[in-house]
Amino acid sequence: MLYFDSNQSPLPEQEEHIVEAGVHNFSKEDEWVKPEDPLLLERLEWFKDQKLGLMMHWGPYSQLGLVESWALSDEDGDWSRDDVDWTDDMEDFKREYFDLNKTFNPIRFQPEEWAQMAADNGFKYFLFTTKHHDGFCMWDTKTTDYRITGKDTPFHKHKYADICRVLFDAFRAKGIGISAYFSKADWHTPYYWAPGMERGRHMWRGPSYDPHKYPWMWEKFVEFTHEQIMELLTNYGRIECLWLDAGWVREGRHGQDIRLGEVVERARKSTQPWLLSADRTVGGPYENIVTPEQTIPEQPMNIPWESCITVGHSFAFGFDDQYKSGRQLAHILLEVVSKGGNLALNVGPQPDGRLPKGAIRGIQGLGEWLNTHGEGIYGTRICAPYYTQEWAFTQKEDTHTVYAFRIYRNESETPEQQLIIPYVEKVERVELIGTNDVLSFQQTEEGLLVELPRSATSGEAPITHTFRLITKS
Repeated sequence: MLYFDSNQSPLPEQEEHIVEAGVHNFSKEDEWVKPEDPLLLERLEWFKDQKLGLMMHWGPYSQLGLVESWALSDEDGDWSRDDVDWTDDMEDFKREYFDLNKTFNPIRFQPEEWAQMAADNGFKYFLFTTKHHDGFCMWDTKTTDYRITGKDTPFHKHKYADICRVLFDAFRAKGIGISAYFSKADWHTPYYWAPGMERGRHMWRGPSYDPHKYPWMWEKFVEFTHEQIMELLTNYGRIECLWLDAGWVREGRHGQDIRLGEVVERARKSTQPWLLSADRTVGGPYENIVTPEQTIPEQPMNIPWESCITVGHSFAFGFDDQYKSGRQLAHILLEVVSKGGNLALNVGPQPDGRLPKGAIRGIQGLGEWLNTHGEGIYGTRICAPYYTQEWAFTQKEDTHTVYAFRIYRNESETPEQQLIIPYVEKVERVELIGTNDVLSFQQTEEGLLVELPRSATSGEAPITHTFRLITKS
């Protein structure tokens, strides 16, 4: 399919292979570039140890309960505007959307409670949307008035007005690392969606002009973007990862080179030498972490990767959203971790500043399970046979321990008294996590034949039975 710029000359295919209906594809394992810096390699091992991150999409758009940003793009209207049911005038809708900052006033926001909830339920890092494609900044930027501390935003006088600052500080105080989401596209600044260009009012994901024809304007956008990134990486404490969205903003895509490496290296040299970069879907030296979205790879990947998956159906808050149970979340986490990845579990906060109760219930169910079974999650690496529909495996090589999780999809399943754990390597001892009972077992060609105590098979099926396999004394 060809797309056209404003004077109807053909452009290369738009990034529908990268973003379809707002969901990003992800880079392949063989495209990953291993960093040379020993400090970055050390930090990637740290990242792989963490396993569970709390992701949040939050901004003025939460007031509408719509998908974040995407309805502003006319080219994406076929899927993103399904819930825009009060007007047929999309230019009027865009004005209404961009004016949402004038009513965004989340006075029930309690950053310390968010951080405590995350710490209590096993989250190890926090991934927050500092700015989505709509350009609204959730920090006290000096680059634009379209920000949470801007005079048009009623929340700007609140003690928690600089939302990124108070959140990052609160989560760090609980020992939780910070990952800063930042959209490389910005549909609010006139340096990207510039008015009066040949494209007219019909907007797409990219700039409203051809950067090759207007290099001075594109350079303004690059300077604007660099300044915003450096504000976050200079004034907001330690950042573990700069998590970059809008993969169509990249070298070789319609002239959209923002010289990302230049600003990342400047930050590493001046303020954040440990900084990881997740330039998602782009590949190359600044996609240190690969980021599947709303999906889990079919096969294990032996590179740093992170699936971002929602507790509800959408990334942004939805008034009628349905939330996953603790059992469902634990099973998602198990599939991700057993295939070598981390799970960034997304919650969309409400417009008033609270977290949805349904989402919290699911997260607390996951946290209760992790409190007992987390030793088989954190700090582990992949281990054959990895993942089946009934089993998940992880290992800690330094302790000669393999973890085998028998997965029960619902509480009405009847656990079998005898199980064959499909692990065929030599094992010296088998223990049941939660009781630490040492189980008798037989090594067979199919795996380990174990017998569960009766107490473990009575009542509702648990989320998992988890076995500690000691492979060497």
